[in-house]
Amino acid sequence: MKPAKVLQRKPLGLGHQPALVIVDVVNGFTDPACPLGTDADSVVTSNITLMKAFHERNLPVFLTTVIFRNEQQARVFRDRLPALELLTPESDWVKFDARLPMIDSDIVIEKTHASAFHGTTLGAQLEEVGVDSLVVTGLTTSGCVRATAVDGLQNGYRVVVPREAVGDRNHNAHDANLYDLNAKYADVLTVNEVIAQLL
Repeated sequence: MKPAKVLQRKPLGLGHQPALVIVDVVNGFTDPACPLGTDADSVVTSNITLMKAFHERNLPVFLTTVIFRNEQQARVFRDRLPALELLTPESDWVKFDARLPMIDSDIVIEKTHASAFHGTTLGAQLEEVGVDSLVVTGLTTSGCVRATAVDGLQNGYRVVVPREAVGDRNHNAHDANLYDLNAKYADVLTVNEVIAQLL
């Protein structure tokens, strides 16, 4: 068997006006009692560190949650993954993990699919505040984080994924997707390396 072929890649890092996009760090994903959840304490802790760093520098912070407000929203997605039916407006599962140090200037984005860009105002709001690069964190690495990071690149943003600030129910999927993201779509760095790049 021939050895795997590796594409040449060029690390880009962050630009002058990065935004933090925290994907679905909500109770339904951080509480193992929920069918969608996993033990994500270390992921939450890393996101707290990043949020504080962005707040201290007056850099924009966006947080996404998944909410289905009617039976037709994301119908195929929900038919494929029935546990998603739990994510209704009145459910505690769609609320942000209370440990996150949210402030009034943080912007909340509701979504119905994996990517934080799909069918939302995220792209317009990033453009409005002059963002040129994204730090994408949250849950899960192989699902909504990956989709958001890939769409970030496709929308013209440099993308960085801090490895300690993302997580997955499946460790193998987590590792494989971080490898693939770093190979093609984003710079996968440590939290400390990301903070060191903030101006």
